[in-house]
Amino acid sequence: MNEEELKPEAMVEDVRNKMIPEGCVKELASFFKVFGDESRVRILYALSSYEMCVNDLAEALGMSQSSLSHQLKLLKLNGLVKYRRDGRNIYYSLDDQHVVDVFNEGLEHITHRMREHQ
Repeated sequence: MNEEELKPEAMVEDVRNKMIPEGCVKELASFFKVFGDESRVRILYALSSYEMCVNDLAEALGMSQSSLSHQLKLLKLNGLVKYRRDGRNIYYSLDDQHVVDVFNEGLEHITHRMREHQ
């Protein structure tokens, strides 16, 4: 049976039965909230290209180290970036390929929409 053949009551019941668990809903909402800040989007974009230290990120993005460190902490807490220490330097990168994929899909969607509305 396809979507067109389902009665509204059956669709409602199907959605209720398949709904993702509440804990996942909260985590997913929190994950996407992180993308709601322009500074964090710029950081994610930079880290999608290179593993970078705070000094280089701050210079590339025109941000203070303090502000950048605050944003990196939020990105770390939400599992979007990871870091490694090399002597006195700490290098940041995106946590894994999933983060890269989500970021790139969002960027592709936005650039596609912007081209359509020109």
